[in-house]
Amino acid sequence: MTLPFWSLFIGLLLIIMVLLGTLLTRLLLSSAMIYLGIGYVLGPGGLSVINPDPALYAEILESVALVALLISLFTVGLKMGTVPLSDRRWLLPLRLAFLSMTITVGLIAAVGVWGLGLSLGAAVLLGGILAPTDPVLASGLQPESGAKPDRLQFSLAGEGALNDGTAFPFVMLGLHLLGARGSGFGIWHWWLVDVLWATAGGLFIGGAFGTLIGRVVVYLRTRHQLAVGLDEFLSLGLMLLTYGVAQLSLTSGFLAVFAAGLALQRVKEQPRAGATSLGAAPDASGHGYGVLATHSHHASAVMTHAVQGFNEQLEKLAELAIVLLVGAMLPYVILWTAVWWFIPLLFVLLRTLAVSVGLLGEPLTMRLHSMIGWFGIRGIGSVFYLMFAINHDITASLAQELITLTLVTVAVSILVHGVSAGLLMKWHGRR
Repeated sequence: MTLPFWSLFIGLLLIIMVLLGTLLTRLLLSSAMIYLGIGYVLGPGGLSVINPDPALYAEILESVALVALLISLFTVGLKMGTVPLSDRRWLLPLRLAFLSMTITVGLIAAVGVWGLGLSLGAAVLLGGILAPTDPVLASGLQPESGAKPDRLQFSLAGEGALNDGTAFPFVMLGLHLLGARGSGFGIWHWWLVDVLWATAGGLFIGGAFGTLIGRVVVYLRTRHQLAVGLDEFLSLGLMLLTYGVAQLSLTSGFLAVFAAGLALQRVKEQPRAGATSLGAAPDASGHGYGVLATHSHHASAVMTHAVQGFNEQLEKLAELAIVLLVGAMLPYVILWTAVWWFIPLLFVLLRTLAVSVGLLGEPLTMRLHSMIGWFGIRGIGSVFYLMFAINHDITASLAQELITLTLVTVAVSILVHGVSAGLLMKWHGRR
């Protein structure tokens, strides 16, 4: 299609989503489900307007998934940043992202070797690709901002944000076992650099940059009336700067971006002597942006509110782009009967078992435990790691198997978890 036709199509799609957004929620449909269907129609399975062959365009698709993932991680970090790090709520997402995800990789690898006939390296790589969860692609699962968010939403969002980073060492381990290009220099390099340094260094870099830049902006605004406005540039700049420094330092860029969002949200106000509050930020007493953004009692809240609002809109656009591409890529999967038993096994048994073992001893109600076990949503992280693996020169046959397993898993997750999210979250809210 020509540029005018693309402009017409995308504009019409966005307007329709605005008009039908509330209706879709009532019908228990998520926006991702609609994007998936439209993507399939636009791809080679329908009109063949776009043909994003993952084997040919893996590098471009990896970049698109990367951008979408960074936006998502930073946004979730901002939403979760109001909960103190010493709060016990953090135990659940940490255990899910580290313990349960590691168990998930091991279980998928075991099924890959004994059930799918994969080599050990390929099975570990498959585990690293499919283990990360992604609450962005199911409606109603992200937590509302505040000091006391819903425990279920907070846990699932934190798990999804953290395990996109903690999955990277397992992807690299799988590539290392396969002998793929650029996959590391041995098991000790993997353990010391890809696991320990990447995790700790990424969190430290993200926390340091989020705190430093947030404090500098607040100081300049409240003391010198400088650096006012362009909060969108602040959001994008902090994300890209943090990711770049983390990657150049051989640490996890994903964990760094998530930590930067957390840290930015935690930047405190710097009240000046003699100054008085204007009321409840960020729209205190009807005062304009310029007044609040430079007021020492409100500058930090106004900054984080503006950045979060911008990122939430970016996140919706990123979801649109990546899910359309997933739908368009579905015709490139192969007919493999193992897919139809592997996906139910992953969603029902492996996820439940990994959550049960990872949260062993945690005082949870049966309802909360069951819902956490069910919402093992696969999405942007899996798409990114799939393209990342293809770009590391794995064999064509293995690439095709991973394409089939990953894309079908993500598509089924969007449909199944998208429908159940509305029902279960309404029931959870009433409870």
